[in-house]
Amino acid sequence: MIETQFTFTLTDSKIIERIIEDDHVAINHIVLNKGEALPEHYSNSNVYMIVIRGNVALKLNEQAENVYPAGSIVNIPYKTKMNVCNANEETLEFFIVKAPSPKTLING
Repeated sequence: MIETQFTFTLTDSKIIERIIEDDHVAINHIVLNKGEALPEHYSNSNVYMIVIRGNVALKLNEQAENVYPAGSIVNIPYKTKMNVCNANEETLEFFIVKAPSPKTLING
């Protein structure tokens, strides 16, 4: 086999899991319930947020908060301040794809 299989957890409970982190890409899987959020942080690479379920509330830098529904892919530039939360009843599930992988960026 030349392919590699990666798995992620199927859950409705809060989870933040690193799926892949190599020299090319980093992929994280996140599930948040109503009122749960990620700590405020700065993007350490070019980020693609892929919303699978629910609606993600996203505040970037000093912009007003925007809400993106399931089926959205949101690109967030490198070194952007991020506030990510679930303000809705439905469970929020999304993937974060970082390309290039932060481990290859100087001062990532």
